[in-house]
Amino acid sequence: MGRIWPSNGAALCSVRADCVLVAHFYSRKREAPSCPSKMLIARSAGQLMLTPMTHIKATTRRQMILGTAATALMSQPAVAQFQEGKTMPKADRSTAYWDDAYSNGAYIPDAARFYTQWVEDAANFRKEAGARASLDISYGPGARNTMDLFLPDATPKGLAVFVHGGYWLQTDKSMWSHLVRGAVKAGWAGLVPSYTLAPEARLFDMTKEIAAATQIAAEKVPGPIRLSGHSAGGHLAMRMACGDKPLGELTQRVETVLGISGLYDLRPLMKTSMNTELGINDSEALTESPALLPPVDGIDVVSWVGSDERPEFIRQSQLLVEAWDASSPAPELTIQDGFHHFDVIAGLSEAESKITRRWLG
Repeated sequence: MGRIWPSNGAALCSVRADCVLVAHFYSRKREAPSCPSKMLIARSAGQLMLTPMTHIKATTRRQMILGTAATALMSQPAVAQFQEGKTMPKADRSTAYWDDAYSNGAYIPDAARFYTQWVEDAANFRKEAGARASLDISYGPGARNTMDLFLPDATPKGLAVFVHGGYWLQTDKSMWSHLVRGAVKAGWAGLVPSYTLAPEARLFDMTKEIAAATQIAAEKVPGPIRLSGHSAGGHLAMRMACGDKPLGELTQRVETVLGISGLYDLRPLMKTSMNTELGINDSEALTESPALLPPVDGIDVVSWVGSDERPEFIRQSQLLVEAWDASSPAPELTIQDGFHHFDVIAGLSEAESKITRRWLG
């Protein structure tokens, strides 16, 4: 299965009963200077056997990395023990651990001010847009099946869709209007949809709703489509780039999907207390996790995350790139230095920011 490598540093691992994915394998140069950066680690007779991931076919690699059974992820103490060359411990599966892993506000100073600022900035942009804003357009029968469309001064270059976050449980489009301001200033039509939240809707319902909103808006705005989303919205935006093609024939118009701090493997969320409302089960985790699905070739996929985010969000962003690394074009990972979960999206309000330019080209 490959050569044995002792006492190397591993990070961002996901664990199955018989194998471990190291999304990025950090070797200690004095011990293993030639260790490849992407490895599959398997247990064999009590030892860790490593094989370069480049030696495995893409489809097989994705199956080996992600498996088809529920995945448990290693806690930081578990990773630390492995780094020290100790026996691989069992994964930490406690609800408290996973609740903390996905807790953002608790680790951001004065986090509440961001919510206040978002509401204010969104209202100001809607006022600024004036007659170029079409608000509360219906795209379906549900009470939350509405969307806001903002047009630029000239003929739109295409459609830029932003999908909001909130763990599929909170907020609506009215808090996030300003995050298409940069796109509109750059000459694109900006779309911000609301969607039905849990527990009223399941995640597969939300996927269908984002697809429906995009399809209705695309009838009004010709040209290429570029999607983005933040956190849970990153998940929903990235679903539009998956091989089951929620957008149907419209997928051919999709040029770029920018997932910001997205959640691409839903299985760990089954272990959180919020899953009481989300209701994610094994089946839905497999069919709604972008990292567990094949991508559509030909779409420019960007996984963007802040360096100061909770480690789980960085791991999720890296995992998507690992899972889709054989697609064409290959997905891109950007870890933006000095940004956390709440300010990593701020640049979307400016046409010339790094994140907006990467999204729209």
